[in-house]
Amino acid sequence: MIRLVTTDLTDLSEGQEAGDALVTFVACAHAMLDPTTPEEQVRRLEPRLLAQLPTLRALGVFDLFEVRDPALAALLADEG
Repeated sequence: MIRLVTTDLTDLSEGQEAGDALVTFVACAHAMLDPTTPEEQVRRLEPRLLAQLPTLRALGVFDLFEVRDPALAALLADEG
């Protein structure tokens, strides 16, 4: 299991299960929003983050929680 406060993102699965999808999304978002994350890593994380959207939308996660970061919110809106 990956801890949400980590820089080791090698253990992230594709998030086939609901819990995995949430963990993967949050870990990717956290790393992507960290200004110290190298751009190359951000580009690798973006598709992993976006792959979780169908599961999270089906669960109603975004009906319960709002993404407050403007850049991340815009990215998710573009995928909507």
